[in-house]
Parts: sequence; structure tokens; C-alpha cells
Amino acid sequence: MQKLYAVWVILLLIPFGLSAQSPDSPSNTTNASLTGTVRADNGELLPGVNIVLKGQTKGTVTDANGQFSLSAKPGDLVVLSAIGYKTIEVRATGSTPLRVQLEADLRQLNEVIVVGYGTAERKNLIGSIAKIDPSDTKVIPVGSVDAQLQGKVPGVQISSATGVPGERVNIRVRGATSINGSNDPLYVVDGVFINNNSLQSISTGGKATSPIADINPSDIESMEILKDAEATALYGSRGANGVVIITTKRGAFGQRPTIKIDASAGAAKAAKLWDLTTGPEHATLVNEWWVNTGKDDPTLNRTVANRPFRPVSEGGRGLPEEQKTYDRLGELFRTAQLRNYDISLTGGTQTTKYYIGGGYNTQEAIIRPIDFSRASFKVNLDQQVNDKIQVGVSNTFTRTYRNQGRAGDGPAGGLLQAALHTPTYLSPTNDQGVLVGRAGFDNLTLLINNYNVHTTSLRYIGNLYADAQLLPGLKFRTSFGIDYNNYNESEYWNSLLISGSPNGYATSSVSQYTTWLNEQTLTYRKKLGANHSFGLLVGNTLQSDNLTRTYAEGRGFPNDNFTQISSAATTASSQNWSKSTLASFFAKADYNFAGKYLIDASVRADGSSRFGSSRKWGYFPSVGVAWRIKQEEFLRDATFISDLKFRASWGVTGNQNGIGNFAAQGLWTGGTGYQGSPGISPQQLGNPDLQWERTRQINAGLDVSLFNDRVGFEFNVYDKYTSNGLLQIALPGATGFSNYWSNAAEISNKGFEFGINTVNIRRGGLTWTTSFNVAQNVNRIEKLATPLRYGSRDLILQQQGFPLYSFWVYKQLYVDPQTGNVVYDDVNKDGKITVDDRQLVGSIWPKFFGGLTNSLTFKGFDINLFFSYQYGNKIYNHNKFFGEGGGARDAARIIFASNLARWQKPGDITDVPCPDGINVNNYRDGGSRWLEDGSFLRLKSLAIGYTLPKELTRRVGIQGLRVYAVGTNLWLLTKYTGLDPESSASSDPNSQGIDLGTPPQPVGIQGGISLTL
Repeated sequence: MQKLYAVWVILLLIPFGLSAQSPDSPSNTTNASLTGTVRADNGELLPGVNIVLKGQTKGTVTDANGQFSLSAKPGDLVVLSAIGYKTIEVRATGSTPLRVQLEADLRQLNEVIVVGYGTAERKNLIGSIAKIDPSDTKVIPVGSVDAQLQGKVPGVQISSATGVPGERVNIRVRGATSINGSNDPLYVVDGVFINNNSLQSISTGGKATSPIADINPSDIESMEILKDAEATALYGSRGANGVVIITTKRGAFGQRPTIKIDASAGAAKAAKLWDLTTGPEHATLVNEWWVNTGKDDPTLNRTVANRPFRPVSEGGRGLPEEQKTYDRLGELFRTAQLRNYDISLTGGTQTTKYYIGGGYNTQEAIIRPIDFSRASFKVNLDQQVNDKIQVGVSNTFTRTYRNQGRAGDGPAGGLLQAALHTPTYLSPTNDQGVLVGRAGFDNLTLLINNYNVHTTSLRYIGNLYADAQLLPGLKFRTSFGIDYNNYNESEYWNSLLISGSPNGYATSSVSQYTTWLNEQTLTYRKKLGANHSFGLLVGNTLQSDNLTRTYAEGRGFPNDNFTQISSAATTASSQNWSKSTLASFFAKADYNFAGKYLIDASVRADGSSRFGSSRKWGYFPSVGVAWRIKQEEFLRDATFISDLKFRASWGVTGNQNGIGNFAAQGLWTGGTGYQGSPGISPQQLGNPDLQWERTRQINAGLDVSLFNDRVGFEFNVYDKYTSNGLLQIALPGATGFSNYWSNAAEISNKGFEFGINTVNIRRGGLTWTTSFNVAQNVNRIEKLATPLRYGSRDLILQQQGFPLYSFWVYKQLYVDPQTGNVVYDDVNKDGKITVDDRQLVGSIWPKFFGGLTNSLTFKGFDINLFFSYQYGNKIYNHNKFFGEGGGARDAARIIFASNLARWQKPGDITDVPCPDGINVNNYRDGGSRWLEDGSFLRLKSLAIGYTLPKELTRRVGIQGLRVYAVGTNLWLLTKYTGLDPESSASSDPNSQGIDLGTPPQPVGIQGGISLTL
């Protein structure tokens, strides 16, 4: 490794010893200053237009008034380009300023797209790649940038499983390919492969934090999502689940210093809360259950004043009308405050460009006392050393703080459990007026006031690179990147809470995760004549991942003023270390004939320390072709067709994420002493044949642009097949091991994606555009020897022949109108309802999903309306299962108001059975009654803004000023009876779609101002 560092340092020092002439040397003194103004075709001045001399990379950008100044000689070709406009070339004049007008190009065929280890013009893309403009999504008030992308990209399914900011979201690019391996995409930030696995060790009821929340969306220039194998194969072992490339903002050569300030504030709250029974209603149902239960035992039937009696009141006796109602949900939920502040400085000289940005974001959760905050600082710097050498750095510093909430399963410390599942008739105080817990849950007031679970994440993502133009067309690049995360967790449960009883309980965990990445690439591009061009790329990657964790806990504190573990009567601690390395070599070749026929092929070899000694290397090839049909002679006269391209690709990608760093090795552990003597014991059974999970993908696509780019659409169909699926196989207890890692599963994903963009109106200063996308993914487990159960009450079953994440339930057919009892599907026809009658009914996969965006601009006003939707998925309302106990749980659980629709007398038609403790089937855990349709249509965001006229802002020295208001989750259409059809109690991918103790996504309103100086 030391030799590698030495070579890398030498490469960085080479530029300073070269004698190539500087751009500012005397040979350029004949250049004159070229000035000009750039406008759009509607007459508006255009800021931010890139202007360079043809064949060069240095240049300038237009200011807020559309004006620029550039050093050029008369006759030089000047290239002007901007996103959303067609690139043009003009000839530099003498002393006369240029007056240039750019034509709108919403199809953006010449738009530059970031691909694997390079860039490409959109018209030359072969792979399936989607580009996202962060300015359209960054105002959505969620903790992590991935949550802002929901519904924006065809084929990318994103579920915001909780309303707690900064918690993990589920993102699936063209389905899921693994059971026990990771299904998350690879994230690449400025060339650095960052860690997107949560470092959380403290239990929060199945929830996990999102490492992507450490990235400030305001620092992002563009995001590309690579979906098919042609686009992802260069990332080999990391590309099976898609690749998200994040490019942060940088300055431009010759750009005047520009300061941008953005500030916003707002509030959010739950759109609705659960409808619970009142205290009297609860008591009525309990009494009814008591009477119905006594049908077979008359001694259970007692009356007071000829009315059914049940000792439901905490005093021991009372009638339903004597019960009170206590509102715990109103105490827990609040109107949350949202704040965001960003400031940046962008600019550059003729040889240096820079971006410096700082931001602070703070969000309260809609449940007390949870909150999230992020402070970030960003510095990107690029230096043109001479005509051939450029060096640069990217630096991101972030501090993320969470007052972290247990909002999932489990009674101890569960905020929503204490509020939602404690019966409304139970007083929060006892007869002496002392706050006490009820129904096995913490007292909510005590829990809120004494909640102490904190996480602080310190993170640095950095990359240092050097580019050298060795020969015409031949470019060498070396880079060294790092992703470092220090993750500090602490919790203290005092003696008033269940977890801290009787004398307090505390834990502390410090985790450090470091990724080191060194890459070299050599790129050669050559054009032969008028019709032939080709490119070659070769490179290598060396990567090392290190994780260290120190954990300590203590029990028994003198009193609750002592919260440090050193004060505990008994303590325990542990320390862990883990490391993995990856060596990769890759190559790619592409060929373009006359802009009509395109082909490329790539191969990557990855060697991982995680696999068996003879299985470490995996090889991942791909090939793609494209035919730009519009360029053919037979379509040249079809003027209504602006562009028409057919694409096809095949490739193989791999996966190693989700398994331990030493998964293939047999391990021993210490700490197993005997009678005071040290000792070791077996910890893990090795598998020397453990190898790469491999996913083969075939993709075919069609890109069409019509009517001078007024209508454009993209259509893709794909077929993914995963073999050698990474899976933990259970072992008999007699072996001394519980499981081992193997390659024992096969999974397929097939689907389509369709996206359309239209320019509906563009005249008279009014522009109206629409974007719509829809996708479908059909998932199926093709090979799995033994079914696997996951989730609360084994509600999720992975079984061969069915989709991943299928629900395993007792199928309720109806409630017998004569008896009021539930009738289930007796699958094996044995006359009894047993576990053998459970069956797979639906899954979390929607039949289709997508998004719809409408954008309008008129003079200085702009409106953006965005809907997300999905149809055909299932969600298990586990809250409702506990809340429809029909009185059987009495003081142990809440009762939902929906239980009032129960069967009461012969002839009643309902799906809620009578409260009855004799027929246990009536409230059988795992019944399909609580498996609901999770389809929804959501107004995800509505943004309205106004940009002041430039003639006005220029008078006070301001380049631009925009004020705006944004509403999020303003409207929801769904049949789901819970609060949010996207809720999920766990971040475990195998336990998705189970709604229990999870706050919904909030309705939010915020206003802001963007100022450019």
C-alpha cells in the first residue's frame, strides 16, 4: 500500500515539472476581450450559459444579465451551451459585442450525461440512464436526498416507510435481486463509492437511519441513475442493484464570483390520526365480549341494575358510561417546525474554479421529542496547471444529529406504542395522582419528558484527482477518495421507564467506518474521417473498507442524575473490527458510425476478500448497441420525427453487499473463558465455495422525439435473472452452528418502463410542460429449497414460485351472518383452521407505479405540481390487528373505532366478527382481514414561486431574487385505512409492508427565498 501511495504522489507532482506553456503565457497576448449578451428564443436574458472556445475546456459563463466576457481572437469559434437549449457555435468578431439567441431544446439531445467513468451526450446513450435535476426535488422536506426522488424515475421504486426525518427509505432499481444480500443501489459521490449501510447499533424497534441523509441536496448539481447492465457493468460487483451517480456543484473558469443564499421555514403535521374508541365505547365492547364469552359458562354472566357488568374501570368496578377518555395521541403528535439555510460561493479565474457551500437543516418529527439536524460544509476546487494538466479536490464535511425515536415494534420505549396502544379509558395517573405506565407500556408523559436516545454522525467524503492529457485524444486520470464516518450513539433509560427499571440502564456505541478508494483510468478517443469514431477505456480500482465498533452498557445507577456508564453498578463492553478489500480491473470500447450505429462493450474483473479462496474473482461483461433510425435516409424527410433511436443491451453484474466481511471463513471467538481461564470457541462455519451473486440483464429500449422536440418518450423492457443468490442456510442445532452463508437462491425480475415529456404550450411568455412515467416489475423466486419466514408473526414468507415479500396469512372469506364468527379458507379441507391453512395472498410489489409532473412558467411566476402513485400492492395493517381485539385484551390494548362495526345480532352483514373469547378464530393473528390494498395517489409536492424582474433587482446590485412556497403531501387518495400506505415498521428489506407503530409522512408547508448576488 505504501508503494501505491508513493506512485500516486509522483503522479500528482509530475504536472509541476512539465514545461508545457501556461494559458496565460505571452503567446496568448494577441487575444482580445470578446463581450456579448445571450438571450433565450423568447427574449429573456439567459444566465449560466457555458461559453468556451472550440476545442478547449476553459471558458466562462453568462452572469445574471446574460452578459459575458471571454479572451478570444477574431475568427475563433465560440461554443455556447446551456441545459434546456440547443448548443450553437458562433464566430468571434472584432470589437463588436456578440448578440446571441439560444433555441429551446427540451429533448436535450446534446445534454451531457454522466455515465460510468466518463460522460456522453444523450443522443449517443445506449444504456438506460435517467438524469434528475435536484432543483426540482431539493425543497421536499425529508431527511435524505434519496427520499426526494420518489416517482421521478421510471423503474425506480422508492418507499418512504416513515415520517421520521433521516430514517432509511427503501429504493429498488428494477426490483429486488437478493434475499439476504443487499438490494440497495451503489451511490457514487464525485467518484467516491460511499457507504449506504446504516451504522446504527441501538435498537429502535426495527428502524435504521439513512447514511444518505449526510449529503446536503443543495450541493448537488445532477444525479444520474444507471439501470441496465450496459450502464452499470463497469461497476461490476457493485452494479447489480443499479448505480446512483451524484455530481456536486463546481465553478467555471472565467466565472465572476457569485453568492447564492437560500432560506426557508415551515411546519408539518399529521394529516390524520387513528380513530379510537372513547372510554365508554371501549368499556362497552369489553362488556360485550364478557357476555358473549359467558354463553358456555353462565357463572361469567353478571349484571348490575339489569345491565351487563365487567370490572373494566381501574378502580375495580364500574359501568361503561362511567369511563373517561384520555387522549394520548394528541399529547404525542405536534406541529413540527422545519428550517433550512444554504449559502454558496461559486466562481473562477482563467485557471482556477471553485465552489464553497454551507448549509444547516433542522426538522422536528411530528412526534415528540424526535428531531433531526444536519450541518454541512462543501469545498470543491479545480486548478488548471497548464494546457495539459488539471488537478482538483472535492470535500464534504457533515455533522448530522438525531434525537432518535423508537417508533416501531416493542412496548419498552416505544413512543407510538405508549400513545396508540394504551386504552383510552386508562388514566395516566394512579389514585395518588402519580404518573404510571399502563397496559405494559411506558407512561407517555414520562417517556416524552425523559427520552434520551441520541446519535451524532461526523462524516467526511473527499476525492483528490489529477487529469493529464498525455497525447491528442489520450487522457490519464488518477484519483484517491475517502468516505469516513464517525457514528456516536448513546441512550439512557431512567428508573421511571420500563427499560430503565429499577435503577437505570445506559448504552454507548462508537462506530468508525472508512472506505479508501484509489482509481486509475486511461481514456483514448479518436475520430477517423467523417463517419468513424471510437473510444477505449482501461482502468483499475483498489478499495478497502474498515469498520471498528466499541460498545458499552451499564445497569444500576445511584440515581437518575448519573447517566454516564462509569457510574453504573454493573457494566459490560465489547469491541469489534472488520475489514474487506476489493481489487478491480475494467475496460470498455465504443464505436460510432456516422451518428447512426453505435456499439460498446465492457468487462470488469473484481476480486473480493469476502469470498472463498478459489472464488474471489468475478467477471462481469456487457455489450450494447443502438440504431439512430432518424439518421437514415428514409426518415430524413419525416420532419415530424425529431429523433428516433432503438437500443438493446446484455450484461452481467454482481453483488457482494449484505454479507459479512468474513462470510466465507470459519471463525473462532474469544471471550468464552471457563472458571477464570481464557478460552475460545467456534463462531462461524466457513464455506470455501462461497462466490459472487450474479445478475444477468437484457434490456431493449426506444427513444422517440416528435414535432420539433415538443413530445418525447422513452420505453424500456427488461429481463433480470439472478443466480448464485447469497443466502444464509439454517443448520441443525446439533452442529453447534445456527447457519452458514451459501449460494442457494435464484430470483427473476421482468418489467417495463415508460416515460413521456411534452411541451403543451410555449408562447406569449407562457410555458407548460408535462412529464409522466409508469413502470411495472414482476418479481419471482425461481429457486429456493426451503421457504423462509420473516416479519412480525411470520407475516412474510419467501417461497419458490412466488414474489419476494409475499404475505402469508389465513384467508378470511366472510363473517357468518347467523353466528357472527369468521369463516376462513380451509385449504386442506380437514375441518380445522391450523397453520397448514395459511396461504400466500399478495405482496408488497405494486402492479405499476410512477409519477406525474406539471410545470408552468409565466413571466416571473412558476408552478410545479408533482404526483406520485402506485397500484396493486398489499400492506398489513398490524396496528388494526391489535386494535380490533373485540374487547378480548381488555386493559392490555387499545380498541379501534372500526371495531364498533362488529356483528351484534343474526342477520348483520359485516367483516368484523362478534367479540367472543370462545371462538379464537375471530381474532386470529395473521388473518387476511388486516391485509389491505396499499394503492395510492399522492400530491407529493406543490411549489409556487415568483422571480422579481431583473430590471428591478439590478438596480440594487442583485443578480436574482425568487420567493416561493412549497406544500408537501397535501392530498392522498387511498383505500388503506391506516395513516400512510407507505408505512413499514422495519427497515429490514424482508419485513416490508407491515404497518406497526410508525408515524405517517406529514403534510408540510414552507416558504423560502433564493437570493443571488
